[in-house]
Amino acid sequence: MKKQCMGILLSIFLGAPAAFADSPEIEIDECNNIRQYLARAACDITKHSLDGFNTLENWRKARGERYKQFMEMMSMTDVPLDGERSPLNPVVTGEIQKDGYKIIKLYYESLPQLYVPANLYIPDNLSGPAPAVLYVCGHSRTQKVHYQTHPRKWAQLGFVCLIIETIQWGEVLGDHWGCYARGWFHWYSRGYTPGGVELWNAMRGLDLLCEREEVDPSRLGVTGISGGGSQSFYIAAADPRIKVAAPVCGGCTLESQVGQRVLDGHCDCMTPINTYGIDFQDIGALIAPRPLLVAQANRDGLNPIEAARTMADNIRAVYDLYDAGERFLFVETPGPHSYHSISRTKIFSFFIKHLMNKDVSPEEAGDIDESEESLLSEEELRVYVDGPPADDRTKSIQDTFQTMAKPPQITNESELIQYRSGVLEQLREKTFGAFPQNPPDLDVHLFYRSHGQSGGSAVYSFKSENGYRLKVDCRWREEEQDKKPVLLVLRSPAEQRWASEGFSSSIMEGRNRAFLEVRGVGDNSWGPELQWHVRRAAAWTGRTIASMQVWDVLRCLQTLRSLPNVNGDKIALAARDEMAVVAIYAALMDGGVDALYVQNPPATQNAASREDGRESAIEMLNCLRITDAPQAAGILYPTKLTFMGRPPETYNWAIQTYKAIQKEDSLKIMQ
Repeated sequence: MKKQCMGILLSIFLGAPAAFADSPEIEIDECNNIRQYLARAACDITKHSLDGFNTLENWRKARGERYKQFMEMMSMTDVPLDGERSPLNPVVTGEIQKDGYKIIKLYYESLPQLYVPANLYIPDNLSGPAPAVLYVCGHSRTQKVHYQTHPRKWAQLGFVCLIIETIQWGEVLGDHWGCYARGWFHWYSRGYTPGGVELWNAMRGLDLLCEREEVDPSRLGVTGISGGGSQSFYIAAADPRIKVAAPVCGGCTLESQVGQRVLDGHCDCMTPINTYGIDFQDIGALIAPRPLLVAQANRDGLNPIEAARTMADNIRAVYDLYDAGERFLFVETPGPHSYHSISRTKIFSFFIKHLMNKDVSPEEAGDIDESEESLLSEEELRVYVDGPPADDRTKSIQDTFQTMAKPPQITNESELIQYRSGVLEQLREKTFGAFPQNPPDLDVHLFYRSHGQSGGSAVYSFKSENGYRLKVDCRWREEEQDKKPVLLVLRSPAEQRWASEGFSSSIMEGRNRAFLEVRGVGDNSWGPELQWHVRRAAAWTGRTIASMQVWDVLRCLQTLRSLPNVNGDKIALAARDEMAVVAIYAALMDGGVDALYVQNPPATQNAASREDGRESAIEMLNCLRITDAPQAAGILYPTKLTFMGRPPETYNWAIQTYKAIQKEDSLKIMQ
């Protein structure tokens, strides 16, 4: 089904009569709507999740690589997953004896100076090492206090239970809500999710349990609700020591998260950095064939039941490959985002069966005791009785959990070429991997043309991606058919009329000019109230606003090179402010840009923006683990680089690199 784009029938007054090309019929799927585009991207990920795994052999061949990718997306790139780990140095700060069990208050060191407060529930009179449960908290302000009924019940059932606090809440207030509430969208550039820190802290919690004489390390389980539910997925997928898992209200399909905008209510910890375009069923599949119970409330506003059912069906299909369908259980409960006696008792029964090898019905297992007289106070369960350790880095762990890339010292052109080759390879995989390897045809149409005394104008439309048809406005100084150099100017968001024309007028150098509005700019912009959502939803689908804009520029460069009067070897780029970052990466990824002019480029992509997200969006997935805009500028040669005004000091490496390879004449600073 098609519709005629009527806007081109309106006169555009440039001082001369207009002549129009045949009006292209624009597909409905080219409607340039960012919400529809992102919803479709999410739908494609969900639809194709676990595609091609029709046999157990196929799944087993792929599983290792998919596990490796998952751990990378969980920001686990710099922690010692294999080999020796740093000492846990557990410190006991108190003990409470209750009827039938005791509670040990302690904290441990998951990384040097990263401390995790916990309560360890141990049943009395154990006859030998017992199975153990790691209970991971959701987003409750009081953490181990709020969820205390669960570890108590586990102890009463004969399990050792360790309940750990998150870095977001509890006794030390760290940060989960970087992108969500603080404007720390550079987390995406860092490849950082707070879910990764929680995953590591949990894995070290398993280390702690395995060191306890009361615990049988071959019988470990994990469970939790909400944020603890997603963590239960992560932990079981990441750590094979987990033999049974029960996430509650902890996941659903990406199609629902983006399409129904339920992600707007979710914490940043609720999804990996989605470099490789996965869905929650991909995570659940990594748990197979170990016993997995997924519980979901049927009126959960954060994880709609229909989407949870789809997720569960896809996970079950992998269990069926193992002929282990009886080990996967999906439990629906009535009500909102919460536990229910149905889910709790079935989880208890499920763990007893798979960790104790006993058949105990949910009714026999019983439910938690929520009576007021059974609850302990926050003060009674407090671990840091004298305050947290002075060197605790919980509040700043987001800045040090991963190591960011540092550029090497380049001494010659050969070293630059080699270094650039590695950077490009990583960027293609980890930053721009969401874009099609076989993009649709550009399908270039002449959209509008005119002619005046000083030359002519021609506007061409082209397909950037399925869902986006953009226009490039070409201004020819003369109507010759000879191939001429072109300066492609990137318009900026919310710029004043003629601002780009004025900005570029002094740098034409005998070139014709072309002006491009990428996604998020001009005709392709969206309201500022949508910017926060778009930044998060885009990242959840494996892209960002800036990476989409880079793609648009690359496709526009291809379009210009297809035009009969453009010298494709002599195309320059010009941009200012945040669009300078887009231009730098586009020139780097294209490799054929003749010259680049940038004005007032941002000093780094490793910087926060406004808390409400209504600001320039220069983040790109994982880029800071590979490079940064100032360093990317330094490896552009043979592209000639001109700074229009003194750039920030962070660009000194670029300046020195051009000098080191003896190409300083290819880098200029216009004062």
